[in-house]
Amino acid sequence: MRWSIKIVRVAGIEVKIHITFVLFLAWIGFTYYMIGGINAAIDGTLFVLALFGCVLLHEFGHAIAAKSFGIQTPDITLLPIGGVARMLKIPDKPHQEFIVALAGPSVNFILAAVLIYFAGTQFGLEYLEDLDKPGVAVMGKLATVNIMLAVFNLIPAFPMDGGRVLRSLLAMTMNYSRATHIAAGIGQGLAFLFALVGLFYNPMLIFIALFVYLGAAQEASMAYTKDISTNLLVSEAMMTHLMTLQKDATLDDAVEALLRTSQHEFPVVDEYGRVLGVLTRDNMIAALKRNKSNAPVIEVMRSDVPYVMPYDPLDEAFKKMQECGCTALPVVDFDGKFVGLITAENVEELLMVRSLRPDISRPIWRVKPL
Repeated sequence: MRWSIKIVRVAGIEVKIHITFVLFLAWIGFTYYMIGGINAAIDGTLFVLALFGCVLLHEFGHAIAAKSFGIQTPDITLLPIGGVARMLKIPDKPHQEFIVALAGPSVNFILAAVLIYFAGTQFGLEYLEDLDKPGVAVMGKLATVNIMLAVFNLIPAFPMDGGRVLRSLLAMTMNYSRATHIAAGIGQGLAFLFALVGLFYNPMLIFIALFVYLGAAQEASMAYTKDISTNLLVSEAMMTHLMTLQKDATLDDAVEALLRTSQHEFPVVDEYGRVLGVLTRDNMIAALKRNKSNAPVIEVMRSDVPYVMPYDPLDEAFKKMQECGCTALPVVDFDGKFVGLITAENVEELLMVRSLRPDISRPIWRVKPL
């Protein structure tokens, strides 16, 4: 996520804080300072840090549960609205998603239990009224907020954990796509309810409603995309009419190609046509800022881009693209020679056409071996 700062690495997972989180802490400190001076500012900031420490443990709960199913989580980012654990993929089986989704709220319940039974504090909704009062029953507030976080996250609405729990339960009796659409519909219905209540009681619910509605819509869109892309091949989405760069080309040559074509990504090949890497527009701009206009493209390109083949499933190729954070993947034949390029934009265009014309015939060149 852009504008994020890495602070530590734990169990192979990078923990980051978004710049807006730093601004949020500064605002909290200033607000408490206006209430009770420097001591209040310190107490208020420490309480918020402790609260977000619980949020971080919540996200680690998801990440550790996902890791038990072979799903990696490269990083967790803390935002003013909570935490985001970026998993490389959604669990494939409903029972796996059920466990991963419940792992986060379970951590909050455990933390609350520890605070209540071992720290001698109590749970009470009245503590929520004292959140803006520094130094007042800190442990009680922290225990109460943990329980409220767990309960709130279990509301059956995407993108909260409860929405994923609901989808996993539905997916045990129906196909994944239908389960997602039903869960997303329930989430959007709850979003309208939140907004309605927010109009009369608490404006914050309107913000939550927007967050829930957009999250549910995104999940439904992803499920629809997965449906359309099923049984499609890489060859049906790849670009074939494009320019490549030779390994001895310079960055100046690449910039000229960028200006004379509509491409943003350029495969770099050797004298035999085998792919060595991909040079993107962002790579070029970064190198130009370092005054490396005469540098060979092989020094600037990205060489760790995975390859795909024309008859690989399109959804698997798109998943590879997301996992590596690539904007394009080279398509190669059995000899490793370049035959095409697949980009996120091309995939989106193909899916758009397929959604409008699901019975469209495939061009002959796309169904013949390359």
